[in-house]
Amino acid sequence: MKDLLVPYYEHPAVRPAEWDALVAAAPRLYGVVLNPASGPGERPDPGFAAVAGRLRAAGVRVLGYVDTAYGRRPLADVLGELDRHRDWFGTDGVFLDQAAAAEGESGYYRRLATAVRGLGRGTLVLNHGTAPHPSYARVADVLVTFEGTWATYRRKPPPPWKGTDVRLCHLVHAAPADADAAALAGERGAALHCAVPGTGDHPWGTLPNGLAPAPGTR
Repeated sequence: MKDLLVPYYEHPAVRPAEWDALVAAAPRLYGVVLNPASGPGERPDPGFAAVAGRLRAAGVRVLGYVDTAYGRRPLADVLGELDRHRDWFGTDGVFLDQAAAAEGESGYYRRLATAVRGLGRGTLVLNHGTAPHPSYARVADVLVTFEGTWATYRRKPPPPWKGTDVRLCHLVHAAPADADAAALAGERGAALHCAVPGTGDHPWGTLPNGLAPAPGTR
């Protein structure tokens, strides 16, 4: 079952074994978010281009990361970064981070979605990190309706989704090794999930529990 959407923000030259583990986990992966430098960076990076090619060859969506600053970034800047992701790394989808959740900003994301689909950029994921207005279900293929710690996820689940049919995803960090995020996500209506042990400001520098290579592997 392809139920994992994995943001992994480490360079392949620094964490080669972890990228190998991701490629090996291809049968479970809905997609992997590629984020060389809080976006595509200023120039092509051969290391990221190589792992993106390996993932695509294994049948995994590669989603280019772009920050939308809750709808405040100019559309041209966002689309320019998506172009670089596609041209440099061959991405076949987009992961728009810091997506607004209120109905008033949905027009910005509708315009982005029209441009993304018109240029054939594939799967569109919006990371709201919380449950957005139901109108966003008509914008994206996947909505991230929770991003936070395992403690919060257990204690305060996202509100039930009241929009139309769309894939939901829950991203959880600070998750203990025995956390059954897949079961909780399924109970809460999310077809996709990712739970990592990472904490602090950079939790997405760790792989999902169960995928990480053995210590010392290179």
